[in-house]
Amino acid sequence: MNITDSEAPYEITAKTCGCKDNDRKVIYSFVESFHNLSKDKKDIIVSEIDACERLRKYARDDLDKQVIEAEISDLKMALDLLT
Repeated sequence: MNITDSEAPYEITAKTCGCKDNDRKVIYSFVESFHNLSKDKKDIIVSEIDACERLRKYARDDLDKQVIEAEISDLKMALDLLT
């Protein structure tokens, strides 16, 4: 019997939400994983940074890019404070 790895390659996905008139923000969702309970704050922040960097590649307008880059800088600062 062959058993393959059924986990998704990414732990967290990111999306932007909100309309152009209101504040836009980045939201996250956990991809189903076998190890969700064993993540600490540092691992979650690193996964959120990776998700934002993937999202930045596909941003269509400048407003989304600005929101994503601000989120990345905030997450990196939070990561620095944890270490």
